[in-house]
Amino acid sequence: QVQLEESGGGLVQAGGSLTLSCVASGRTASPYSTGWFRQAPGKEREFVAAISWSGGSTYYSDSVKGRFTISRDNAKNTVYLQMSSLKSEDTAVYCCSAGLVITRPTLWGAYDYWGQGTQVTVSS
Repeated sequence: QVQLEESGGGLVQAGGSLTLSCVASGRTASPYSTGWFRQAPGKEREFVAAISWSGGSTYYSDSVKGRFTISRDNAKNTVYLQMSSLKSEDTAVYCCSAGLVITRPTLWGAYDYWGQGTQVTVSS
């Protein structure tokens, strides 16, 4: 079992930056890929970004490409999501997820474990 805990959310003005962290605990020795998803009120959950265990492969949704950067520090069991040039439409609960065999990293159901999420609110 793997437990995931997100942190770093908060209130930020449009154009600002925020960095989210996802810390894994439990069976962290396995080579998990990690993804970030978000869900705004009244909207469907959407893929944001994903990263392979080695960090050699990264994926981004078109809506965040060029503004968000996903990275990881396996020694700290932590995955980061650096968000810049934030827009009001980035307001959502952001959740991280982890999985061993991820063939479709943009799909929520492809992952095995999920965190509770952290709220990001961007004021315009």
